[in-house]
Amino acid sequence: MTRSGAPRPLRVRPIPETAPGTISADEAYAGGPAYRQESLALDFFPPDDDGQFDRRRTRSEQLGDPAPFVAKLAQAIVEVICGQRPAPQLIRHTTPPIYSVLARRALVSARRESGGTRRGAVVRRVRLCEPVDGVVEACAVVVAHGRVRAIALRLEGLDGRWLVTQLTIG
Repeated sequence: MTRSGAPRPLRVRPIPETAPGTISADEAYAGGPAYRQESLALDFFPPDDDGQFDRRRTRSEQLGDPAPFVAKLAQAIVEVICGQRPAPQLIRHTTPPIYSVLARRALVSARRESGGTRRGAVVRRVRLCEPVDGVVEACAVVVAHGRVRAIALRLEGLDGRWLVTQLTIG
């Protein structure tokens, strides 16, 4: 209503265009990132240097004493390669390359396994060395099935736990 009391005439306004304009194929592929109309632009191949999902280093004091863990881990490794323990039990404590080696050795052992019961492995001695904070180099002497084996491994504190990054079995 106006001051004089007469209603104002209604004005019709055009609706603004909200959709993006149509572009040609040449414009879409001209050097810039891929573009598709009415979709969110995502970069499926981000640069590798952002480091958002890399493993996070953990200090030794946050992880606890590695000696009991190394003893149990050395026993479990020998049991896996002898076919007495399933390899997936070690997947949480090893890097993918180390796990693939252990799983392959477990498969080979399972193929040649004869059906007798065997005694488990016994860890005789564990030696540790900490070259830097969050890294432990260890060796263990393990007796299994009448054989004495030496195991050398490198554990790194990653993501709040000890992780085997290098492994040698003698």
